Amino acid sequence: MATQVLLGGRIIDPAHQIDRVGDLVIVDGRVAGIDVAYDASATRIDCRGNLVLPGLIDTHAHVYRYVTGRFGLDADTCGVHSGVTTLVDQGGPSCITIPGFRHYVAAPAKSRVKAFISAYLVGGLEGHYYPELYRPGCLDVDATVDSALANRDLVRGIKAHAEIGGFERWGLDVMRLAAEVGRQADLPVYIHFGQLWPSPTENRLPVDPDTIFTQVLDLVKPGDVLAHPFSRHPGGFVSTSGEVHPLVTEAVARGVRIDVGHGSHFSFAMARQVLGAGFVPDTLGADMHGYNTRVPPPPGTPAIHPDEGDHMFAGAVRFSLVSAMTSMLALGLSLEQVVPMVTTHAARLLQMEDEIGHLGLGAVADVSVLHDERGKWTLRDNEGNQAVTSQYLRPRFCLRAGERFDADAGILPQPQSLAA
Repeated sequence: MATQVLLGGRIIDPAHQIDRVGDLVIVDGRVAGIDVAYDASATRIDCRGNLVLPGLIDTHAHVYRYVTGRFGLDADTCGVHSGVTTLVDQGGPSCITIPGFRHYVAAPAKSRVKAFISAYLVGGLEGHYYPELYRPGCLDVDATVDSALANRDLVRGIKAHAEIGGFERWGLDVMRLAAEVGRQADLPVYIHFGQLWPSPTENRLPVDPDTIFTQVLDLVKPGDVLAHPFSRHPGGFVSTSGEVHPLVTEAVARGVRIDVGHGSHFSFAMARQVLGAGFVPDTLGADMHGYNTRVPPPPGTPAIHPDEGDHMFAGAVRFSLVSAMTSMLALGLSLEQVVPMVTTHAARLLQMEDEIGHLGLGAVADVSVLHDERGKWTLRDNEGNQAVTSQYLRPRFCLRAGERFDADAGILPQPQSLAA
């Protein structure tokens, strides 16, 4: 039997109310227990001063590399090489392209990869850069439902969009169709709030952004997910007058979940507004993609797109799910609040809580080990707003079913460059 022991780390497992220093023992890729006896031949890894967590789950990734053009990143760069064991691609594959996603992304990846399938026939091409591909005529409810059900092991939900650009073009039609896919497939619908496209120059429907949330709420069901609550764009959780939408309370009461969807939309100012109103997101998706996370290519590597490097957003060069966790700490959330967002709550969203997101006896050994540093760091969002944190998390390594992967991805921030 192959035995590994993670020595002396702070083990936090919200699913089992565990938060203590101890030795986590792994045998043949499964959790054998905490502080249990182990063979003298075991591989010992010193984790003193580290956090030892259930394998982190990123509920908002974009990893349909190459097929989605500039948008998709490499799965293992965002996953195991960033200390994350499970990724959920949001809207990359469609009913047409899901076989390619399974064969070329999910199957070869060392990270566990799932998907919320796009409601659109073309999926997430170029990150929805071309609006005409996303009109109501570009959805097929029956085909998408059939595809989701036929790929139930891979597809955990449906991705849809509710933003000013779409509403000004097509009104509520696209959202109605997406919601119907979710109902027929009995899967959660993950709803993007925020700006994807500029306003059309013609055939524009006058839209008050503060009415979008109200219209969408009429379509959602318990278990659906509202994303980007901290968006800097109008039309979501915060009204144009700066107040949190009054119906957010009703949405939560209905059993609707909230995912941070950090990415390019994230605003510290909006986050403080929403958190101040008492709404703490359920899950923390990083929302890394090719427009806000740039991995320097090896010297001499040709561009895969003629416009590569001409990004839509002024995003960060280095980014990760763990750095998004640090952003939450900078906003005043506690570690005890943040860890469930990327473990137990995320596993529940995927209806996989029996399999992942915990360190129970016999569980698959998906484990993330993080440096937990103290000091002073200044973080910045895409608006240039700042937040100061005294606690900074960095991934050290992870175990994926017991196999070790060091956190050596080129997208990871370097803490010394952030020290204030």
